[in-house]
Amino acid sequence: MTSLDRRALARLITSIEAGEPVAGPQAESTARRIGITGPPGAGKSTLVNGLIGELRARGQTVGVLAVDPSSPITGGALLGDRIRMQGHIDDEGVFVRSMASRGHLGGLAATASEVLDLMASSGFDVVLVETVGVGQSEVEVMDLVDKVAVVLAPGWGDQIQAEKAGIVEIADIVVINKGDLPGVEGLERSLRQALGDTAKVQVTMATTGEGIADLVDALLSVE
Repeated sequence: MTSLDRRALARLITSIEAGEPVAGPQAESTARRIGITGPPGAGKSTLVNGLIGELRARGQTVGVLAVDPSSPITGGALLGDRIRMQGHIDDEGVFVRSMASRGHLGGLAATASEVLDLMASSGFDVVLVETVGVGQSEVEVMDLVDKVAVVLAPGWGDQIQAEKAGIVEIADIVVINKGDLPGVEGLERSLRQALGDTAKVQVTMATTGEGIADLVDALLSVE
């Protein structure tokens, strides 16, 4: 996308958030839609940053919709996700938009579906959707994307059985991030016992890039 295209897309998204009627691109969407969700502290934003880098290295253009908690003062998005993605700010093949959840349940924002449709029809090869990160209720994303990656970190293993009926079960891929920390093997074992063959489990270290290429392969595969 050109810088002009990105500015136009940003204006259209702002209009959608304001509840205004929007006539977006008419092209059929061919974008691969991928949801990234999971509890706070698992490293979702760092992982998304790593995914962007790997996708760009493969020549793929990337749109990112990052749903952030709302500021209690302004009601706007707390832009933690965008800060972690600063390395891609000058890349014309990357567009990052943060949205405030504004209290909407499900881990997204009320207009996220419409914004995602707009981004997916705007010429990107891949659109990543990162949820706000509040816990078990974040299952709305599964209805909007082709694949869902649930990101966990070591130390979460004791909760697997209790959470089994919630967020973990929406995963196509469960990502154990921060794979250099103690407890990775125990968490992976708990996941495989709880989920059986219903989801793939992959280990990454988003800060170093380890496991990112394999994760992109799995997210882009058509099954």
